[in-house]
Amino acid sequence: MTEAEQIDRQARRKAYWRANLRLMAVLLAVWFAVSFGAGILFRDVLDQVSIGGAPLGFWFAQQGAIYVFVILIFVYAVLMDRLERRFGADGEG
Repeated sequence: MTEAEQIDRQARRKAYWRANLRLMAVLLAVWFAVSFGAGILFRDVLDQVSIGGAPLGFWFAQQGAIYVFVILIFVYAVLMDRLERRFGADGEG
């Protein structure tokens, strides 16, 4: 492998890792906003609405954050598959 190819490969790895970290940061921010924000910070405002007889803030604290977390796992898997295809990542060093 030539030096130019090594530099190009290193640059692609860094770009891939940056994109991966950016994706994780966005998804973790969404999870934080739903679990902490909706379940704790904005609970009083959200409790004005109810779902199935339970206040919405309570529902988010008990159920909504879990549902969002499971959805985010699937979103992460789909987006990482796209990211790996874009960068040609095949799992080999």
